[in-house]
This record gives sequence, C-alpha cells and structure tokens, in this order.
Amino acid sequence: MARENDDAGRRTGSRRGFLSAAAALGTVGLAGCGAPRADSAGGAENAAGGGAAAQQVEEWAGSDSTGVETDHPYTTPRTTIDLDERDGQLTVSTTPCRHQLLGDESQGGPWELPEVWAWQTPDTDPSIPGPLLRVTEGTDLEITYDNSDHNRPHTFHVHGLSKSWMDDGVPTTTGQQVAPGEEYTYEISANQPGTHLYHCHYQTQNHLDMGMFGILRVDPEGYEAPDKEAFMTIKDWDTRLSASMAGGDVDFSHRDRNPDAFTVNGRCAPYTFHPEQGSPLIVEEGDRVRIHYVNAGYESHAMHTHNHGFTVVEKDGGVIPEAARHREDVVPIAPAERKTIEFTASADPGVYALHCHKVNHAMNGDTYPGGMIGGMAYESVTDTEQFASVMELAGYEA
Repeated sequence: MARENDDAGRRTGSRRGFLSAAAALGTVGLAGCGAPRADSAGGAENAAGGGAAAQQVEEWAGSDSTGVETDHPYTTPRTTIDLDERDGQLTVSTTPCRHQLLGDESQGGPWELPEVWAWQTPDTDPSIPGPLLRVTEGTDLEITYDNSDHNRPHTFHVHGLSKSWMDDGVPTTTGQQVAPGEEYTYEISANQPGTHLYHCHYQTQNHLDMGMFGILRVDPEGYEAPDKEAFMTIKDWDTRLSASMAGGDVDFSHRDRNPDAFTVNGRCAPYTFHPEQGSPLIVEEGDRVRIHYVNAGYESHAMHTHNHGFTVVEKDGGVIPEAARHREDVVPIAPAERKTIEFTASADPGVYALHCHKVNHAMNGDTYPGGMIGGMAYESVTDTEQFASVMELAGYEA
C-alpha cells in the first residue's frame, strides 16, 4: 500500500469539500536520530526492554522516533464496519505499519511512529485504531483472527461481552493464542449493548501499546441515534517502544514507561482537526450530540468540553439512570474505561476544543497546544478566518 497524498502537498478545497471529507471519514454521523534501517517485521517479541538499562527519558525526544527508518506501509484513517450486514462474520489480521501522529504539512509535523501493529480486514486498509465494529444487540459474532502475515502470536479479546472460556482471547488463562501462520475463530455473542474495547491480549504490555486496539459498538434493539455521533479513542504512547521495535538505537522498558505522545483516534493535535486524516466533529445548532470515549492507554485522562456541559449516559456498556445524571464538563476516563457523554449544541457557534485537562497531555513534546485535543466546530463558522487558521495548522486549506 502506498503512502497516501505523498505528492499532493497541502490539500485545498471549499467549505463543502471540508464537510464532505469530514463526513467520509466515518467518525461523525448517524451511524532526528540517525537510526539503522529495520527489517519489515524483525526482532524478537521481547526486543523492547532487554537486559540493558533503559535509556534515560531526558536523552530522548518523541520526534526522534520519526528518524527511525522502516519500509512499512502507512496506516490509513479508521473505517466503520457494519457487522449486521455481514451476519456477524469478520476476518481480521495484523500488519506492521508506519503511523503518522502529525502530517508533513501540519504544525510540528512530520512526527511518526516507525512501527505499529495495525488491525486490518480483507476489505479495509490497516489503521490505528482498528476499524470501528458496529452491530445490533443479540447478533452472534464469528471473529476469525488470521495470523498469516505477522511473525508474532496474537489474540482477539473484547471487553463487556460474555463469551465461552476458550473464546476470551487471554493466553495466560486459556493456554491459547493464534501462532504465526494459523487462524482461529472467536464465537462471541453481542449480548451487552454499549461501547466496548477490543485488543490483542498476547504480551499485552507490548501489543496493546503497539496499536492493537479498537472499538466494538453494540447498539440496543431500537437504538435511537442522535443527530451527531462520534467515537473517540484516546491513547498515551511512549515513542521509544515503537522506535525500539523498529530497530532504532534506543532501549525501552515498561518499568520506565513515560508517555510523550497523546492522541485522539491515533492523531495528535492539530492533526486531529484535519478532515481527511483526523476526526473533527462538525455540528449544527440544536444538534443532539453523543460522544463515545474509549481509553486504550495506560494512564487516566480528564476529558473536558469547552462551552458545552454534558451528562454521562453510559459507562462500560451500562446505561446511567436518568436520576443519577447531572451536568458536568470534565469526565475522568481510566485505562480501558468507556464513557458516553451527551449534550445539545446550543452554545455560541464557533470552534471548540475537546481535550484532556492534564495539560501536559495536550502537548507535542515541549510544544503547546498539541497532543490529546479533539475539535468541534459549528458548520455555520466553517467559512470564518478563525476556522481557516485552525485548518492551516492541521495542514488543510479550507
């Protein structure tokens, strides 16, 4: 797969083009070190964190990871897969990829992870996070993990849904994993409505942190979709892990993990605002808006909405009773936790940030703002100078 837009430079387009690009992304809607070159997927499973002492964090800048060379294909933005249309059947696999945190034309770019392990299906390109899987409550799922193309064992594990012991996808307790060259079909019932996390559970400290995570959404029967709906996966990264897995000249140990990159749907701000590569949320006045947050990282994050109070309506697949709901504007989300917030787009129309209020998580290295900042814009302001300025920072000409 060739890297997209290598020769395109900064995108140009009209306001209509921006809105079309944002809608096509599928996130919004009703539904410097001179490192050695690495082999495509070489290295032992425990290459990260060997016997040598971990390099001091102060000697490593996250942007150094960009200089580690690989010949991997680039990831693409996440797609949505309707499992109802497939009778609950899906085949997934893993592909070593290179991943852009910040695009070439965005402020602070390029900034890349030289190796990630991305989920892929026969119909979709590899992405970080993996494809958004959507299904209706009660559907029986058959998720086949095909490990034909990767040199490490993997599994498929999903939170929130009941399944048989051997389909839990946890080698430590089942004794089962999918070895290279093999495949296994996980039979799982979509028996719990809600927003759920899926990930690889083999050597989880590495595989989850290398990008093997995604969202499985189970809609209840008769689900009433809001006017606008978004799925936001938040993640903290220590870029030394990716660089070390790619053969870079840096040692890493999870005992010394110190995140230096913070993403929303795999991108750092301002790239998160890019309508083709990021995940901007475009609303109209009066819209009922629902955002599903999933924390695929190892740290807790305090997600804050600017100028819009909300209520938490779901947590880990459980519906919050109306009597227990109250207005909030900051919601803590722990590792693997899922929370769904809902609000009305009734503020003064403008461009607003949706960000982690651990403010050092809203940075790219030593630069602020950046990191874990998502964006929401009212459609009526997408022809303003201010909106165009934000798009320019993201590397997109509105």
